[in-house]
Amino acid sequence: MSNYIFSSESVGEGHPDKVADTISDAILDACLTVDPKSRVACETFVKSNIVVVGGEVTIPKIGQKPIGSVINIEKVIRDAVRGIGYVNNDDVFHADSIFINNYLTTQSPDIAQGVDAKGAEGKKHKEQGAGDQGIMFGYACDETPELMPAPIMFAHRLGRELTRIRKEGKLAKWLRPDAKSQVAVEYTDGKPTRIVNVVISTQHAADVTHAVIEKFCIEQVIKKVLPKNLLTKDTEYLINPTGKFVVGGPQGDSGLTGRKIIVDTYGGMGRHGGGAFSGKDPSKVDRSAAYMGRWVAKNVVAAGLASKCEVQFAYAIGHPQPLSVHIDTFGTGDDAKVLAAVLKVFSFKPADIVKQLKLLRPFYSKTTNYGHFGKDDADLTWEKTDKAAALKKAHG
Repeated sequence: MSNYIFSSESVGEGHPDKVADTISDAILDACLTVDPKSRVACETFVKSNIVVVGGEVTIPKIGQKPIGSVINIEKVIRDAVRGIGYVNNDDVFHADSIFINNYLTTQSPDIAQGVDAKGAEGKKHKEQGAGDQGIMFGYACDETPELMPAPIMFAHRLGRELTRIRKEGKLAKWLRPDAKSQVAVEYTDGKPTRIVNVVISTQHAADVTHAVIEKFCIEQVIKKVLPKNLLTKDTEYLINPTGKFVVGGPQGDSGLTGRKIIVDTYGGMGRHGGGAFSGKDPSKVDRSAAYMGRWVAKNVVAAGLASKCEVQFAYAIGHPQPLSVHIDTFGTGDDAKVLAAVLKVFSFKPADIVKQLKLLRPFYSKTTNYGHFGKDDADLTWEKTDKAAALKKAHG
């Protein structure tokens, strides 16, 4: 269909699931700071005033020493929660008073031998293999300067602006960390032409009226960050539709790592392989290969080879080469020629992905909130369009 309405949502840093993601990525960064070769798979659960972390962590540099001998996990968690903004006197989930349960253990040697370059008897390849089996997708389109779908980028803009204002602490001191945004965009002939409706639900202090919240969100947030040419007299604004949002964050709902994967990627417009990102080191192809897919797709669009591009590839645990690579340009390019160019320019081996994208660095906390894609940050190497010229040449 060329005429349709498409909606995407985003969530704020204080959303319970994003609190969990933030903690998991903070622990990952702490491990990579000690040793770039750390293997980390950290899951977090939050509810009320409790944080539970569990998973597998191996830091080769320290050998068999306990993780706690080099990393103060409790401090990492409290600092992450403090950075989000759960420091108000009326917060049940408060950085200084949460109860922390740590169930991090070392990685299974059976998994490690499949990933490591040498491995053990029965491993068919001596190269570094994928950390797990699975399918990964990457996507890009020319709807926005970031080469991302418009609905998800607009939703992220709202969330980032709410957070900026809240942390600045001047315009709206009643704002609290938990928030969600949603934007519906009308497409005509496949191009964004109008914003149909905007939804913002933001946690707030008890002493502010709904009228104040509504006016502030429309005038100081929505109309400031969304394209004026897409907002019309018919655009509908739904601000805190329930009328009240005082109890939020982990006090109001439980949160789990990896439960906002569509927010993390393309807002539902591009497909998703199912694997979550946060808390995983780059040997896990759920994360690193998804970043690779974005890099490939973005460079295809930046090169002008298609106006939309989706790449899919698959791995088997311990195996260094992808089992398949598929390109879909949705009729905007020559799929076979684009695939041939992609395979000539890029290497999809897990070790090469890590090297090309410089993934053995403690920078993952930058990725956690408001999408892993579409950000203007030099540390997010998969957002570079440095392969566009090579792709164009290979494509002929």
